[in-house]
Amino acid sequence: MADSLPILPGSTVVVRDATSIYNGYQGFVQRLSGNRAAVLFEGGNWDKLVTMPLSILEQA
Repeated sequence: MADSLPILPGSTVVVRDATSIYNGYQGFVQRLSGNRAAVLFEGGNWDKLVTMPLSILEQA
């Protein structure tokens, strides 16, 4: 994955972690702090902001 673009605020990402309830969800990176990202998930009538490790996120 060294040739992929870095994950930055505003990036669209997909969660890739089989143990996470968010596995497969697509969201938008709101901010970064260390090796974690705050990802905004929107789904019709709900929005959820979740902090996740960058290691389980990939660019969409």
